Amino acid sequence: MKNLFQIFLLFIITFSYSQKIKTNSQEIEVNSLIKGTLFSPEEVTNKTKLVILIAGSGPTNRSGNSTMGGINNSLKFLAEGLAGNGIAVFSYDKRIFAQMIAKTLDEKTLSFEDFINDAKDVITYFKLQKKYSKIIIAGHSEGALIGMVAALNTADGYVSLAGAGRCIDEVLLEQLGNQSPKMKNAAQEGFTSLKEGKTFENKNPMLASIFRESVQPYMISWIKYNPQVEIKKLTIPILLINGTKDIQVPSTDAELLHVANSKSELKIIENMNHIFKEITVDEDNLKSYSDPKLPVIPELINTLTTFVKSI
Repeated sequence: MKNLFQIFLLFIITFSYSQKIKTNSQEIEVNSLIKGTLFSPEEVTNKTKLVILIAGSGPTNRSGNSTMGGINNSLKFLAEGLAGNGIAVFSYDKRIFAQMIAKTLDEKTLSFEDFINDAKDVITYFKLQKKYSKIIIAGHSEGALIGMVAALNTADGYVSLAGAGRCIDEVLLEQLGNQSPKMKNAAQEGFTSLKEGKTFENKNPMLASIFRESVQPYMISWIKYNPQVEIKKLTIPILLINGTKDIQVPSTDAELLHVANSKSELKIIENMNHIFKEITVDEDNLKSYSDPKLPVIPELINTLTTFVKSI
């Protein structure tokens, strides 16, 4: 009888999620640096919950698209899917987009704390509205660490979407090692200097994107945050998500975070890559980064919906 009840309950949940409700979207300006899109069910009640999406590293916008050529609409599709399940979602452009438009962007003055404070400002903005019953932070990749720090004492729930479980130097060294052991060895010395808070002259053109002079101060501010330390501070509900086809952040990183905070919930989604797309043929993985029509894997939307509605 218990098994029959569980099957019935699963059917009801799946059926309710498949019945998409009407949604709308609107432009929201939190402040002069933070602009984004609010995706909402048409009827917002005092029980409606809000998810704040934080984009990943680099020039990645509210839709999950990069100005460096990766147009995939990953965050946009995720937000639309959650809104269709009755959850409000705010996805915003990182401050660098407003700065680029105003021609005030100075890379060497950026710090990791800038993005943490921006996330806190977004949380405060919506809290003051007193419109949503709960606010959940969901960060992707680099945004997962930003959200993790910002969520402390401010949010009602936290979600890591393909977030690293190690300091950024360890992640980058692993990625470099997969490309070339020589590059990894060359980068090791540079990261040692950055961890000591010291900038240095990079003489290796192959490492210019990581160690260019203007980005080193930002790397210094980022490298000091250890995700395994930060996640231990959270006492709110936590969901850690990764995919088996993620070629940037392996699922073992989510497992490290789960060990660091045993009260978290861990979900590894089969065949999901770093940008939430379903990959059945490995050759299609990189291609998906520039496919704006390929939807996000439905299991991600269902997993997030279940978590948010349980809070």
